[in-house]
Amino acid sequence: MKKIISTIYILISCVMLAEANNTPTDSIDKANIEYEIKCGINIGGTAPWSMPREIRSIEGYNPRFNGVIEGDITRWMSTNSKWGISTGLRIEVKSMTAGANVKSYQTEVIDDGSKVGGYWTGYVNTKYSATLVSVPIMANYRLGINWKFRAGMYLSYAISREFTGYVTDGYLRQGTPIGQKLQFSDGKRGTYDFSGNLRRLQPGVQFGASWLANKHLCVNADMEFGISDIFNSNFKTVTFNMYPIYLNIGWGYRF
Repeated sequence: MKKIISTIYILISCVMLAEANNTPTDSIDKANIEYEIKCGINIGGTAPWSMPREIRSIEGYNPRFNGVIEGDITRWMSTNSKWGISTGLRIEVKSMTAGANVKSYQTEVIDDGSKVGGYWTGYVNTKYSATLVSVPIMANYRLGINWKFRAGMYLSYAISREFTGYVTDGYLRQGTPIGQKLQFSDGKRGTYDFSGNLRRLQPGVQFGASWLANKHLCVNADMEFGISDIFNSNFKTVTFNMYPIYLNIGWGYRF
């Protein structure tokens, strides 16, 4: 992942340097600046890059409604240049609800008011939600007058965080995989709340495209991949890393 970030950073830097050398200093004018307001939705989830061995089957998934609003500014290197650099401010929600059957899944739950840690086998339901303020920095390439492609990085700050859920229809081995068995059956649930262990800063990479439908309206699509675990590095209850992976689709208005 570090190689991907380095490659994108080098690409953006090379574009800026190459075009800057070919652009006279007096050619910067309003015709080279593009403003856009975007609205859309995020569709996706927060998950490991590969399926952990503890998760035996996915029993349900709800992407929920995740609204996005964004304002961008693009600086084209010259009036006729195909290359540009953009940044902006995005307010977005990334959330999901998922259920799974697991075996020997390390967790920590509340049972009758007491916190119990161990290895869970049975059903687990998880709700994740984060409201984020994000700043993207993108290299842009326009193809003709209708298409624009982009790739770059973003940094998000979570202003609200939630990672909660429950376990049921199974048992918890307390402390170790062969510890005392604690049953959760006949509708009994053990709940958990790891919201306070979610990290605030979430970096990621992004790539996407826009199609200009008319003079001002355009259709946008972007893939966003988080590159750091959603949990703080000192949080060890969940033993595998989880990353936000979302597709953003929507429309924009260019000025």
